[in-house]
Amino acid sequence: MANPTEKKFQKPKKEFREELLSIDRVTRVTKGWRQLRFRAVMVVGDGKGKVGLGTGKSWEVVDAIAKAVADAKKRMITVRIEEGTVPYNVQTKYKAAKVMVHPASKGTGIIAGGAVRKVLDVAGYSDVLAKRYGSSNLINNARATLEALMSFK
Repeated sequence: MANPTEKKFQKPKKEFREELLSIDRVTRVTKGWRQLRFRAVMVVGDGKGKVGLGTGKSWEVVDAIAKAVADAKKRMITVRIEEGTVPYNVQTKYKAAKVMVHPASKGTGIIAGGAVRKVLDVAGYSDVLAKRYGSSNLINNARATLEALMSFK
């Protein structure tokens, strides 16, 4: 007989970490009424240098999140990590969002705000300094961060 303290069912370990950036109610006005849907924005990464950003819309929140995760997995990019930080200073712009990313010494942690912090964390960075300028739009800030991370040669 099996040991009663042994767990029979274990959750399978996910290969990617998922971070929710935002869930918004969006409406579209049609001839008859307003149509209410939900938009989810997710950041997905493996913590070892792969990261993706995705959006999904649906009538239900759970479906919107599932669509956003699938979209993020489709749009995965590989980024460069050197000893837990970025290789050198970089400043990028995506639409009105500007992001500055600096390397940091070991033990500093991720010093960034909002969407930038979540993207860097899910990508696998452990010590980074970052600052965003210009825009407070979550999606544009996340995309500007991805542009910065892609620019490393």
